[in-house]
Amino acid sequence: QVQLVESGGGLVQAGGSLRLSCTASVSIFRFNAMGWYRQTPGKQRELVARIVNGGDTNYADSVTGRFTISRDNDKNTMWLQMSSLKAEDTAVYYCNANRSPTTYWGQGTQVTVSS
Repeated sequence: QVQLVESGGGLVQAGGSLRLSCTASVSIFRFNAMGWYRQTPGKQRELVARIVNGGDTNYADSVTGRFTISRDNDKNTMWLQMSSLKAEDTAVYYCNANRSPTTYWGQGTQVTVSS
């Protein structure tokens, strides 16, 4: 059974940084793509950043230049380095992994940015 476990969330002041980690219970090499999504109450979950197995990445416009996604297949881990955080980055962040046709989700980690 595939499990994705996020860590690294917390409370940070605006302008600060956090690094989220997502560790999988299986080799992440098997996933075609992995990504980070976020969700706030009453809103749909939105894509923050995505990385495919070949290393190509894409980001939401709102985080481009501030967030960096990376993965290490040997460590079965993906990261999201978040810098210059803003209050509007406050959300629950979810790890996502895709191996068509199945999508897996982590349990989420809360990120709160105080202004």
